[in-house]
This record gives sequence, structure tokens and C-alpha cells, in this order.
Amino acid sequence: MSKPWKGVKEFVGLEEVTKLDFLVMLFAETLGTFLLVLIGCASCITWVAATPPTVVHIAFTFGLAVASLAQALGPISGCHVNPAVSFGLLVSGNCTFLKAVSYMVCQCCGAIAGSAVLKLIMPAAQKSYGLGATMLGPGVTIVQGIVMEAIITFLLVLVVHAVTDPKRTDTRGWAPLAIGLTISAAHMAAVPFTGSSMNPARTLGPAVIDGHFSNVWIYWVGPIAGGCTAGGVYRMGLRSNKDDDEASYDF
Repeated sequence: MSKPWKGVKEFVGLEEVTKLDFLVMLFAETLGTFLLVLIGCASCITWVAATPPTVVHIAFTFGLAVASLAQALGPISGCHVNPAVSFGLLVSGNCTFLKAVSYMVCQCCGAIAGSAVLKLIMPAAQKSYGLGATMLGPGVTIVQGIVMEAIITFLLVLVVHAVTDPKRTDTRGWAPLAIGLTISAAHMAAVPFTGSSMNPARTLGPAVIDGHFSNVWIYWVGPIAGGCTAGGVYRMGLRSNKDDDEASYDF
């Protein structure tokens, strides 16, 4: 487990990002987000016009994908695969600034690559249905969309902190499953509202490849605000007061 930053040097994290192992961590974040967007967005594609994918179908695809990736890549990079998670951990003191920014760049690149490959392998008949881009539901205002995205991302990042806290022995070994189920639950609630992004990179990928950037900023403002709030709340009021290491997204 990494120790929390306590000063400017620890906050910036220059020593951490100059290590050779950090390149492996960046590759893991790129690969993880690539697979998440490719597999998750594939579940959003309509194959038969009369029977589009259901909310439950989409919810469990994203949830199980994240659970699988967390199990595989968690020990390598922490498997953030989400800028909101990285920023939330930055706020709580469990991720340095340079690491969070580097992760975010790799996550966005992985998401764009995942959407590009998905479009490349899709049959021509299905391309008219898009790449699973997130959008506001009928009648949902911009403010309502931001609030919903902030709430579900707050829940996700709060759970991330709780189940990876080394002081919480009752949650040890349950992190991938708990995080995956949290994502599934949030999707079942929020897909009709906003498409349930909870992840700025997941929204950015399809938007870049399809060239549709309308309201993309909503899916940055909402999740980042929710993730940072969760990190602050956990650090200030929900973490244990024992003199052990702080929570980390390492498994």
C-alpha cells in the first residue's frame, strides 16, 4: 500500500512517475479503459430494431467488465480506468497529482482506441445505431444530468475507498465484486436519465470517434465533482483513525 501524501513533494509525486515500473502502470490503465469501453459500449448497440438492449443488460455488462478488470489489473495499476476515480483518490490523498494526470491521459487514449476498434469491427448495418454514446434522456435538463452523474459517481468512488481501505478487514478480497455491483446498480438507476457514464473517458471515446460532442462536458463536470466530493468526504469523516496506511486502489 502506498502512503498518503503529506507535503508538496508527496502531492506532486515526481519520484513516483519517473520509475520504470510506472510505464507498466500506464499501459495497464490504457489497456483497462480500452477493454472497458470496447466491451461495455458493445452491449449498448442495437442488433434488432424491435429489441434494443435492456438497461439490465447494459448494467451488468459494465459492472462485470469492471469487476473482471479490477481483478486482473488491480495489483498492477489499481485499475482506476476512470478519471473520476483518479481525481477522487487524489483528493483523499491516495494518488499523487502527476500520477492522476498521467492516468487520466492514458484512460482517455484507451477509451478512444476502444471506440475506434469497436467501430472498425462492427457490421455496416449496426453502425447507424452509434457506438453507445451517453446522452441525456427525454426531458432531462443539463442540471439534472450533472446532478445524477455526480451522485452515482459519488457512490462509486465512496465504495472504492471503503472496500480498498486496509483498515477494513471485513471487506478484504471483495473489492472487485463490490465495485462491479455498484456500477451495475448505478447503471440500472441512471441509464434512462443520462446513459449512466460515471466515467468521463467512457463518454469521450464514442464522442471522439463519432464526432458528436454535444453535452460531453456534462459527463466531465458531474463525475469529476462526484468523485472529488467522495474522496473528500471519505478522508474527512469516514476513514478509520488507526495509524495504518491510508486506503489505496491497489488490491
